[in-house]
Amino acid sequence: MKRQDFYYDLPQELIAQTPLKDRSASRLMLLDRKKQTIAHDTFKHIADYLHPGDCLVLNDTRVIPARLYGRRRDTGGAIEFLLLHKRALDEWEVILKPGRRAKVGTVFEFGGGDAPLLTAEIREIVNDGNRIVKFTYEGVFEEVLDRLGEMPLPHYITEKLEDKERYQTVYSKHKGSAAAPTAGLHFTEELLEQIRAKGVKTVFVTLHVGLGTFRPVKADEITEHKMHSEFYVIGQDAADVINETKQNGGRVIAVGTTANRVLETVADDGGRVKAQTGWTDIFIYPGYKFKCIDALITNFHLPESTLIMLVSAFAGRDFVMRAYKTAVEEKYRFFSFGDSMFIF
Repeated sequence: MKRQDFYYDLPQELIAQTPLKDRSASRLMLLDRKKQTIAHDTFKHIADYLHPGDCLVLNDTRVIPARLYGRRRDTGGAIEFLLLHKRALDEWEVILKPGRRAKVGTVFEFGGGDAPLLTAEIREIVNDGNRIVKFTYEGVFEEVLDRLGEMPLPHYITEKLEDKERYQTVYSKHKGSAAAPTAGLHFTEELLEQIRAKGVKTVFVTLHVGLGTFRPVKADEITEHKMHSEFYVIGQDAADVINETKQNGGRVIAVGTTANRVLETVADDGGRVKAQTGWTDIFIYPGYKFKCIDALITNFHLPESTLIMLVSAFAGRDFVMRAYKTAVEEKYRFFSFGDSMFIF
């Protein structure tokens, strides 16, 4: 298939710049795959579309304040670091802006003026021009990062985020993401309790979202696109509940494309999953045969992105593109802080 098969026109004003005051007040588009129908509701009513015996699978990763601003020690030139993922103790893969002249051995400083709170030395240059850096600091790295770092909001969000927690899910737990699993941003603690009271189980997996999730597909033939890798964990308790749900005829519902990628990575051909940890570079596009999930909660994704391709694989390209056209006509809010859809 061609990259252009997943293009749609999106007016700039429909890109959500700020989160709603009430997480669950976002709109909800309902896509019935069997009937090929589209309906509309609000997310706070999501429990109405879940059944006792279903299982929601949520990604409990937590976004780190991964954007750092500092200076080169030798020239004083300004630098921006974007932390991608941890490689070893105090060693991270990062994106530098500007980074062309940053050679191995270059040292950067962050915060504190003449007595920087954090320094970083380039140890290696890797794929795509990214760097491996070694950080030096006093105290606890996470506390230093919380003090100096900013939330790495996507490039299409230009307004400042007043409350950092609004780019976290209410169940975020394990630090490591450079971007939020945004399908989960619509849930509140009260809504999750309402869902559980209905007899729907909730389990958690972890996938640390990388910035590759926003990387555009440049190849004309989508099969030539190289997918990024992301670290995941699925525990034994979660695997047992998911397998029990499948065995009892309930639906396994992935909350977001990230939870979906974990499940489809670890599932066997019969749909059973097992506890494991690893890296996944699974690329799901039309033609893919889903092994585990029965339904999907997701946001509206960028044109020609791997995420809209994944959703199209699950619901059918023509149906998805019709839904997106409807969303534009109905003035849904798009992308990270935007509205959601439930595909079943």
